[in-house]
Amino acid sequence: MRGAQAESRPESGEPGTQENAGSCPESGARGEVLPLKPGEPKDDSRPESGAPDAREDAPPKKGAQRFWEVLAREFWALAKLNLLYCACLFPSAALFLLGLFGFWNGLALLFVLPAAFPAGGAYSACVFCIAKMLRGDSGSVWHDFKRKWLENVKQAILPGIIYTTFVYAQAYLWSSWMLSGTFGSFPWLLLSFASLLVVGMTAPYFFLQVAYIDLKTAPILKNTLLLSFSNAGRSLWGASAGGAIWAAYFLFLPNALIFSPLVLLCGFSIPRLLTLMWVWPPVNRQFSIEEALRG
Repeated sequence: MRGAQAESRPESGEPGTQENAGSCPESGARGEVLPLKPGEPKDDSRPESGAPDAREDAPPKKGAQRFWEVLAREFWALAKLNLLYCACLFPSAALFLLGLFGFWNGLALLFVLPAAFPAGGAYSACVFCIAKMLRGDSGSVWHDFKRKWLENVKQAILPGIIYTTFVYAQAYLWSSWMLSGTFGSFPWLLLSFASLLVVGMTAPYFFLQVAYIDLKTAPILKNTLLLSFSNAGRSLWGASAGGAIWAAYFLFLPNALIFSPLVLLCGFSIPRLLTLMWVWPPVNRQFSIEEALRG
């Protein structure tokens, strides 16, 4: 399936505007309509809770105004999405915490990785739902999350386990440093920060493609590297915006523990919304996703 060349109109660089995608993935020239996931519905779902369809309103706002607009319109949908994501992470997160506190002599840590098998599918389902919100096509969070999780969990098992392992390792490292009041050597700090930045810049591109594009893992990984670094500015801002909330949480430990209940409400969905405001436009333009859905 091929479509016309997508029109690219670089704007001011604010989130929600389009920029030059730079070099293009080999799996498709810029604007080429790649095959979406089999059975991908057309862009005709209805918003939840009687909320107006944003596509019927004036052109979407940009930057911070757009963030607050989407947050106000979709807050409860984001909260439900966050709970679904947390439910998928709960088995591995619970075992991770039990292992850290020495339960079963730390043997719980041995089961963290197998218990993380839902994480990749949950990540792809989460970014799929948030991308729909940014398109003004909310739909049903429960229906979309369940459908995308079932559709993608097999392909996303290994990437999800690798991603979850990385996140838990970083959480353990930074919480240990902040609670003890002692930091590692400068090379360790630099390595930890650089790895967080690279993963934060690339992971959204990978799981967005898993959610939308009918490709195998190897081409998706190659596209991810090309897209994230050819759109380095957007990737960096997306990683920084999405990671700022969690960075503040770990930097202010142990005082920040009082805000832990908020993790269940919006600790994952709102950071991902901030990230996708920067990352979604180049992915959408590169693969002409909206054009294919509405075609």
